[in-house]
Amino acid sequence: MPSGIVALLDDIAVIARAAAASVDDLAVVADDISLAAGKAGTKAAGVVVDDAAVTPSYVTGLTPDRELPIIAKITKGSLINKLLILLPGALLLSEFLPWAIIPILMLGGLFLSYEGAEKIMEKLGGEKHGKTLEDEITDPVEFEKQRTQGAIRTDLILSAEIMAITLNEVADESLLVRAGVLAVVGIAITVVVYGAVALIVKMDDIGLHLAEKPSEAAKKFGCFLLRAMPRLLTVLSVVGTVAMLWVGGGIVLHGLEELGFAMPAHVAHDAQHWVEHATGAFGGVLGWLTYAVLSAIVGLVLGAIIAVLLHNVLNIGEDKEESPAH
Repeated sequence: MPSGIVALLDDIAVIARAAAASVDDLAVVADDISLAAGKAGTKAAGVVVDDAAVTPSYVTGLTPDRELPIIAKITKGSLINKLLILLPGALLLSEFLPWAIIPILMLGGLFLSYEGAEKIMEKLGGEKHGKTLEDEITDPVEFEKQRTQGAIRTDLILSAEIMAITLNEVADESLLVRAGVLAVVGIAITVVVYGAVALIVKMDDIGLHLAEKPSEAAKKFGCFLLRAMPRLLTVLSVVGTVAMLWVGGGIVLHGLEELGFAMPAHVAHDAQHWVEHATGAFGGVLGWLTYAVLSAIVGLVLGAIIAVLLHNVLNIGEDKEESPAH
């Protein structure tokens, strides 16, 4: 009997050690996911700025009571895009077609460049394609449906860029870590972006509420928010356009470098390093800005070429569904 108890205790000890080892392994995996997610999230920051800047325009022209419900629908669609469509696809790519990640990234970069260039061309007096915000809204329900669907489609493109950038940063990690990082980054970015968007689009309502308060300080702050909101939306529109060009051009430059055509990226990096060394204490910021501007110029040139080819040569996009980008 005693020997049986000893054997049982030995078995329990073995199981306990195995369980502890499993917990340790999970902790290591969690740490790996956390570190890799932070790094990958930083790399995807440019697309996040683009996403946050573009999305508020999708509720422009809608009644205030429909703003948050629409943002909630877009948020749900964004999570479906990232977790149910893009995450499995990204993992399959990384397992079976890892070489395709860079070309797919570049295609997304070209799309962002095209969208940004098309906005600028239209602002400068170019022909508009599809319905615009200036058109009369004859069916609010259908208008809202088209807006929501358009936002989710745009989110799919931007989310694909985010997931591809993330995957490229963790390509050498295990499958479990890759899946964890993609899920963490996808959820975190969705919450941050659409939480910020919800706050932005309700800022005027918050301002109006504060302006009606008896407190003089609350009234002043509320009036400030009401005055600032139109300017903020204008700034976000400009930032969104610039971010599209900067991110799109940067992705193309990086992709060309990865594929062996390094000269364009080297020229941009050389200019960045020259500015860094020439500007002293502000070198880091101004050097980064130099590379971003050159990337945006590349994106603008490529995007304009694509827009001209699509609209003037191939006659594609004349019946494009409404997009708040216009």
